[in-house]
Amino acid sequence: MKNVSSILVFTLSGLDGIAENRYVLFSLTALCYNFVLFCNIIVILSIASDKCLHEPMYIFLCNLCINALYGTAGFYPKFMYDLLSQLHVISYAGCLIQIFIIYSSVMCDYSTLTVMAYDRYVAICKPLEYHSEMTNHKIVKFIIFSWLVPFFLMSLSVLLTSTLILCGSNIEKIYCENWAVVKLACYSTTMNNVIGYIIIIGYFGHAVLIVGSYIQLIETCRKSKEGRYKFMQTCTPHLLALFNVTSALMFDVLYSRYGSNSVPQGLRNFLALDFLLIPPILNPLIYGLTLTKIRKQLCHTHVCINSYLAN
Repeated sequence: MKNVSSILVFTLSGLDGIAENRYVLFSLTALCYNFVLFCNIIVILSIASDKCLHEPMYIFLCNLCINALYGTAGFYPKFMYDLLSQLHVISYAGCLIQIFIIYSSVMCDYSTLTVMAYDRYVAICKPLEYHSEMTNHKIVKFIIFSWLVPFFLMSLSVLLTSTLILCGSNIEKIYCENWAVVKLACYSTTMNNVIGYIIIIGYFGHAVLIVGSYIQLIETCRKSKEGRYKFMQTCTPHLLALFNVTSALMFDVLYSRYGSNSVPQGLRNFLALDFLLIPPILNPLIYGLTLTKIRKQLCHTHVCINSYLAN
């Protein structure tokens, strides 16, 4: 077929020059990945095991943690393997799969945070309508939306990328990234660029919805002491998580498209790792330490796990 690339393997050059420190980096990465797994699994178990936490806000938080496990599984195992390997390569199919998992996970993060902003808006601005508005049926629809839209968009993006004829196989990152593959194309990539910008604009629209909901929230909360307390208790962790994901994603998108090769490789690797490293760790910590119900249940779950291991 004329439109199928003959490239079978990509080289990930982002790890060049790390041979001397690879065992240290592997140990730190393994520690970090285990911490990501522990933090997110413990929050998921805490929410699942306590019926008092089967409320929309906590269900969406559980979805955020499940998504963190999904997204990091697309990066950490391969990255740790590369740290111990002499050759930093990935198959063509493996590269497309990694692109799909990592970026659908990031988009799912943003969709979930948008849904959580709407949940907080209804809870604080329309408290009397909250239970009639946030029904179980609607919660399921929101969760399906947060997964299906990213899956559809990334399927379309990856499908378009897979039709490109490539004139190179070197990816200057530590993992596969869609734009990095598109830049290797021999011919015009106008359609890929259009779809990429549509996705960016779509998720910018998510950000506009979140900002709009928080303008309403702030206006409502200013009117009462109880409203201000509720805002600080439940909205502050959401804002921190949102800032965390947005800043990390902006670093990646802006650097991927407009970054310079004059930037040191170490800094480029840090920027590439930012949204794969920081949000999956900070999100469960932010919510776990800030929300009283979660914190109490986390302590209870921790005690139960220790007792089970001791026996």
